[in-house]
Amino acid sequence: MTPADVLGLGLLGIRTRPLRAALSALGISLGIATLIVVTGIPASSQAALLDQLTALGTNLLRAEPQPNQTPPVVLPESAVGSVRRIGPVTTAAAVANTHAVVRRSDRVDPQDGSGLSVLAASLDLLPALNGTVQSGRFDASDLPVVALGYVAASRLGIPRVVPGQPPPVVLIGTTWYTVTGVLAPMPLAPDVERAVLVGWGSAKRFLGFDGHPTVVYVKAREDAIADVRAVLPATLNPSLPGLVQVSRPSDALAAKQATQTAFSALFLGLAGVALLVGGVGVANTMFVSVLERRREIGLRRALGATRGHIRDQFLTEAVALSGLGGCAGTVLGVLVTLGYTTYQGWPPVIPAVAVAGGVFGALVVGVLAGLHPSLRAARMPPTQALA
Repeated sequence: MTPADVLGLGLLGIRTRPLRAALSALGISLGIATLIVVTGIPASSQAALLDQLTALGTNLLRAEPQPNQTPPVVLPESAVGSVRRIGPVTTAAAVANTHAVVRRSDRVDPQDGSGLSVLAASLDLLPALNGTVQSGRFDASDLPVVALGYVAASRLGIPRVVPGQPPPVVLIGTTWYTVTGVLAPMPLAPDVERAVLVGWGSAKRFLGFDGHPTVVYVKAREDAIADVRAVLPATLNPSLPGLVQVSRPSDALAAKQATQTAFSALFLGLAGVALLVGGVGVANTMFVSVLERRREIGLRRALGATRGHIRDQFLTEAVALSGLGGCAGTVLGVLVTLGYTTYQGWPPVIPAVAVAGGVFGALVVGVLAGLHPSLRAARMPPTQALA
């Protein structure tokens, strides 16, 4: 018989018993849908959790000179550029204390800075600290403009910048600065929350800033964070690397790695259970099918069908049932996962391995589940089958 003949015989049982075929395919489809759901939903939950852990600065390092040194340690002006040349580094930014005093108006005591710092900030400061602008915009240009940290804005009485209205101004030293934005809270850098941020060039132009950074923030690939930390002091200050202190990686990084390991083990266990349930359902269906169709088997054997023909017929039927159920289950699992993750507000993550494994796994399960029933049908003597 040609492969087309074998396929036609295999689909014959499905066409003549559509209700039973649908129920049989439903069993495997539910198993495959379970496979997609139990991998997609935990993966989406994991992605949401990892995003929260990443927001805690798992790949962020802070480097600054050792305090209380005589003479004081000064980082070179080229420090940020040198750090950016380190391979695993993705973002580098710096701030520097200008030692200027900020006032809400010229009527305030010149020595009363409300406990706020005036920091020169590089352009990449917000990406390095996962910072965002609450209102207005962050402008680090050479013009006399500033952005206020969350706490600084509250102390200066400027909670937000309203579009369409005259922007507020503050006095830094003897120069009036226009407030262009207010930053959102930044838990990774409380000192920046209590600061007024001016552009690097603006600080040099109006505040007498010498261009030497005070603190350098570095973001790097998480798998190389320890290596970057090891070379950072020598990169920032080649002559005196021992006088540069670098923060240790966040404890959240270890928690993130442990989370990835735990979820991976969970995925494997749940996927195995789902496939086992689907395989048992198909095997049971095929055993019942062989018992109910003994007369058909005996009649076909009496008319000249060989054992191989019978075996191929029932094996093809098992694989077809599993394949149809696998496709339907994959679609159902994807839809359920997308719906649930959208409801929870998680980023939808459906592993490509799970989708491909849903269909391929169903075919493999169909072969394994239909192998023994098809062999049993092939070994059945025609006289016994017709009795």
